[in-house]
Amino acid sequence: MTKKLVAELIGTFFLVFTVGQAVVAPGVAELAPIAIGFALAVMVYATGHVSGGHLNPAVTLGVFLRGKAKAPDLVGYWIAQVIGALLAALAVRYLKGDIAPATTPLAVGPSLLAEFLFTFALVFVVLNVATAEDTEGNSFYGLAIGGTVMVGAFAVGGVSGAAFNPAVAIGAVLMSLARVADLWIFLVAELLGGVAAALVFNGLRLGGETAEHAAAAPEPEVMKTV
Repeated sequence: MTKKLVAELIGTFFLVFTVGQAVVAPGVAELAPIAIGFALAVMVYATGHVSGGHLNPAVTLGVFLRGKAKAPDLVGYWIAQVIGALLAALAVRYLKGDIAPATTPLAVGPSLLAEFLFTFALVFVVLNVATAEDTEGNSFYGLAIGGTVMVGAFAVGGVSGAAFNPAVAIGAVLMSLARVADLWIFLVAELLGGVAAALVFNGLRLGGETAEHAAAAPEPEVMKTV
């Protein structure tokens, strides 16, 4: 379990660190979604064989509801992911120096919808490319996952900031990219997005297992890696 938690911490650290370095001025402006998407992809590839490469509490929740993680994994992964985000935020603040705080409040309705939709998309993609029998052993899972975040950032970054990840949202608040008062928007929308994706995935039986096979199979410790 220790290796898995360390992998989740490291992977989440570099994801949130890339978000901060790419977005906080002087950042890379319009290229930030590309940098962030590829950072997630490479960290998913790096940690997938160890921990499943969740790097996102909403993904871990979706994997748990999918039946590919146990309760201790859920809690442990969440703690490791948040610690990784906290350390990344501290590193960004050290490198960037004074950061002007976000002052404009998010529009609640549009932000909730934007974060819910693309977190749903992200978790739905993860479950299909990294836990389904029909895609077992594929080599594209990291790019599919990172690409989803990149597309989402381009599509709704101007609406909500495009976190799609409670750990990223917490890191964004600590890096002054988002207001503390808006944190609940991210947490509620993203966790609900993860739940909804798992419910759809399970309801449609997209995992590829028959009901008899699923009932007979032992519950694995973490998401089946590819």
